[in-house]
Amino acid sequence: MGFAPEASPALVLNADFRPLSYFPLSVWSWQETIKAVFLGRVNVVSEYERTVHSPRWEMKLPSVISLKKYAPMERSPAFTRFNVFLRDRFMCQYCGTPHPTNDLTFDHLIPRSKGGRTTWQNVVTACSCCNLVKGNRMPHEVGMFPSQRPFRPSSFQLQDIGRAFPPNYLHESWRDYLYWDTELDPG
Repeated sequence: MGFAPEASPALVLNADFRPLSYFPLSVWSWQETIKAVFLGRVNVVSEYERTVHSPRWEMKLPSVISLKKYAPMERSPAFTRFNVFLRDRFMCQYCGTPHPTNDLTFDHLIPRSKGGRTTWQNVVTACSCCNLVKGNRMPHEVGMFPSQRPFRPSSFQLQDIGRAFPPNYLHESWRDYLYWDTELDPG
């Protein structure tokens, strides 16, 4: 009975044992992981039961690895469409409805035609419908105001928001490393 090694990604932890990224979750393919193990760049923290081998060696596929050298987090995240959507929790800032990314757009609070710039402080996530209604007008002209004032998030804030969006795949060996620093319910 065979297995698909591509179904065995490794969770990548920083040297402090926190994930490099929560959203998108920091995972490496089994090939990248094995290469990093052989080059001595990572420590194997946990393994799958599955093995890979060559004529001279055999090893279990790592399921969790940690970097040997700490990789500092960027202080200010790049201004990208994805990061704006993440900051706004993939929710239209006008109607408050969450949407898949392909249904979301940018909206300039102050339209570009009226001198608005494409910056963290002037762009919000909007659904196509709300963006069409607001159009090329100022918020007060149409009575449409974002649910939160747009802001420049820190990398820490984006990582914190990202933890609320669980990845599609979670191996049981990852759970201890993804949620160890979340606040527990005193219930």
